Amino acid sequence: MRLREVAYARSGDKGNISNITVLPRVGTDLAWLRANLTVARVAEHFGELVRGPVTRYDLPGIGALNFVLEEALDGGVSVSLRADPHGKSYQSLMLDLELPDR
Repeated sequence: MRLREVAYARSGDKGNISNITVLPRVGTDLAWLRANLTVARVAEHFGELVRGPVTRYDLPGIGALNFVLEEALDGGVSVSLRADPHGKSYQSLMLDLELPDR
């Protein structure tokens, strides 16, 4: 199954860092997401787009996971020649991640 079937996401940027927050559509899926949406899985999914570390933060107060992707925007908005220097399409790319069925 694709992540988009069970969650939605928001993304933002600061310099050469992209952050993506993943929120389950149903709160009870948060534990399943914690177990299956790992740093290693996200780093593998983004591949060469992300050259630095990926860090995951648990946001229990809002029932979400936040991923910080360093060296992910080809230098950042003011220097990147990418079509999407803000990384807004990264949330869509994240939601395309393949996960095991629940």
